[in-house]
Amino acid sequence: MAEEVQVLGSWASPFSKRVEMALKFKGVEYEYIEQDLKNKSPLLLNYNPVHKKVPVLLHNGKPIAESLIILEYIDDTWQQGPPILPKDPYQRAHARFWAKFVDDKCMPQVWKACWSEGEEREKAMEEASKALEFLENEIKGKKFFGGDNVGLVDFSANFLAYWCGILAELSGLQFLTEEKYPNLTKWADEFCGCSFVKENLPDKGKMVHVFNGLTKAYTSTV
Repeated sequence: MAEEVQVLGSWASPFSKRVEMALKFKGVEYEYIEQDLKNKSPLLLNYNPVHKKVPVLLHNGKPIAESLIILEYIDDTWQQGPPILPKDPYQRAHARFWAKFVDDKCMPQVWKACWSEGEEREKAMEEASKALEFLENEIKGKKFFGGDNVGLVDFSANFLAYWCGILAELSGLQFLTEEKYPNLTKWADEFCGCSFVKENLPDKGKMVHVFNGLTKAYTSTV
């Protein structure tokens, strides 16, 4: 019996793209089902009734939600291809720590800095810079966060490698500069150059259009 693998996602979501990148990385065939996040489908609400968010991985009809959990599930379920997490328990815990750090400490502050103003923006920029400094030190001397190969932390940091640059251009803020974060910028270029990453990056022109729309919506409410 053939396996059925489906991804409920959104084309612009770095969280959805993490899952698609990981499936391509492991050589797993899947069907992608785009979701309208402004008008959530019965399919999404049925399979993720708790958070009502993408991504959701459907494996033979069984749903798994939350992108970092999905990445671990993919690694545990499909043995072909390179591992996403190391086998050593300490190294696995280390990877989980930094993946969660990206989600909890980096992405929210970068996003907040782009859409806030005044003191709120300054504070968010300061906190984002501190978080990025930790990552700059963590990637030092390594090609990827996973070492010589892409791993869990690299997938989780995909936002920093691609989306962050687009936001920086539109907001006029400087996040990942080569001068300040030489290790991170080198990593970002390496990561985005991987075939399974490159083919899953959303079109920059479309992203600019979406973010411009968000900017207009924000400025009309402040």
